[in-house]
Amino acid sequence: MKDFFKYVFASLVGLVVFSILVSIISVLSLVGMVASSNASASIGSNSVLSINLSGNYEERAADNLFSSFLGDYYSSNGLAETLSAIRKAKDNKNIKGIYLEAGLLAADFAQGEELRDALKDFRSSGKWIVAYADSYTAKAYYICSVADKVYLNPSGMIDWHGIGAQPIYVKDLLAKFGVRMQVLKVGKYKSATEMFTEEKMSDADRQQTQAYISGLWSNVCKAVSESRKVSVASLNTYADSLITFSAPTDYVKMKLVDKLLYADEVKAEVKKRLGLDEDKSVSQVSVSDMASVSEKKKGGEIAVYYAFGDIVDTPAEGLAGQESHQIVGPDVCSDLEDLMTDDDVKAVVIRVNSGGGSAYASEQIWHQVERLKAKKPVVVSMGGMAASGGYYMSCGANYIFAEPTTLTGSIGIFGMIPDVSQLLTQKLGVKFDEVKTNRNATFGTPSRPMSDEEQRLMRAYIDRGYDLFCKRVAQGRHMSQQRVNSLAQGHVYLGQDALPLKLVDELGGINKAVAKAAALAKLKEWHTTAYPAPASWLDELATTSTVDNYLSDKLRASMGEYYEPFMLLKSLSSQSAIQARIPYWINLK
Repeated sequence: MKDFFKYVFASLVGLVVFSILVSIISVLSLVGMVASSNASASIGSNSVLSINLSGNYEERAADNLFSSFLGDYYSSNGLAETLSAIRKAKDNKNIKGIYLEAGLLAADFAQGEELRDALKDFRSSGKWIVAYADSYTAKAYYICSVADKVYLNPSGMIDWHGIGAQPIYVKDLLAKFGVRMQVLKVGKYKSATEMFTEEKMSDADRQQTQAYISGLWSNVCKAVSESRKVSVASLNTYADSLITFSAPTDYVKMKLVDKLLYADEVKAEVKKRLGLDEDKSVSQVSVSDMASVSEKKKGGEIAVYYAFGDIVDTPAEGLAGQESHQIVGPDVCSDLEDLMTDDDVKAVVIRVNSGGGSAYASEQIWHQVERLKAKKPVVVSMGGMAASGGYYMSCGANYIFAEPTTLTGSIGIFGMIPDVSQLLTQKLGVKFDEVKTNRNATFGTPSRPMSDEEQRLMRAYIDRGYDLFCKRVAQGRHMSQQRVNSLAQGHVYLGQDALPLKLVDELGGINKAVAKAAALAKLKEWHTTAYPAPASWLDELATTSTVDNYLSDKLRASMGEYYEPFMLLKSLSSQSAIQARIPYWINLK
């Protein structure tokens, strides 16, 4: 029996030792993989930068260990990484051109504009760009039209039909379940709540929506017209004719594409440009490869802080765990405070791409921006959206840049509390009784709708919040509060329309914002550092959010346009009751 226990104990010890050794080896291998991925890469001569314009485009790519293990260095395409790759490729003598491969691209128009401007700058160096797609979406074609040559598969199409907005309204759907939204809002253009309270667009929302989608389309047509030497009138005629279903040969006649080629034939065209024989392979460099190409740091540091997604008080969950990209009020405030106290950081550019969210979190971030601005220059670069809460957190900056196609403004707030009393009492048969010490002690109860007094008190609270929002804008933009109120009312503007109203200072992308920040900090030379810093590999191992974020990104890519409405229904109950946001889901077609 003693021998039995001795052998069992020895076996257990052996298993423990073996497990420890395997763990150590795994960690060392993981460290090696991380170190290898971070090592500076060298680019071979006669190389081509290959950019994949398909899938979901975020402001920054989701870089995590889990996606790396699956052979997907970035689980989503990142605008920042792509712009950096294009800039490095322009200056790298070994890279001779760029190959754009377009697909189903999910990006906003401002992101498309920044990519397009970067590609135009790349061409100014004398290098070439070739674009190819089996089929082009309008956004992908808008970007690719800047190329020297635009090729299409002989069986492909160009989805060119203009822009339409198709809001959805769920009031009657909710009513079937005995649910009604109790809404209190400020601003006749504040249309975010109409999805839950109306059956169609209000006149005010129709007016502003028509204005901004017409502006978006006008910018797209103007850019394509300049690149392809096709008149804007012709481009609109093509859209009216729904050339999506035209014969591919017609696209050549319309001068929208240069030639119809299969993928292997495009490779042959690229080889000709590189002077390669047919049996030679093309040396392709990816955006991920360019991320490992080191740049010499010079001058003072300018921090570029990326803030994109819904503005929330605490992290909200997606369909598969924590949602990847959010502006979490306490976290952003802490990060900005760190940048404020970091003596190496001479100026801060905040890249905002958000339709808003929690009014409370927006106010806290505004306050932290004020503190940061007292120590060093703060410049805001607006992406696809910097509206409502996104504008709230931006309005105090020293200087604001927006793209012409940025959706901004929407100065207004609302309160929305679901009334589920009919669902509970009539449909589910739940009964309530109550005992209370004061008249409004049961405020917020699901057993009944709000009383007139409760609505009056809540409206007064929302009115104060709106006045505070307008006061912050007036202070930051050096306007009278009366002037701000005339521009506010929840009105959404394109960046190009916000400029003459002085809601923004200049039109341009993130590179212009960085140059302005350097000028305000009186830096002759500078380098940029992106924030928030990515989590260390050890932190990622210790949390499940890496897996959750990866799965959420994959679900977003798989579900496409259906992801946002599903997320909306899932998150309604966890959202702050007082919101500063544009419509929950801008359904552009």
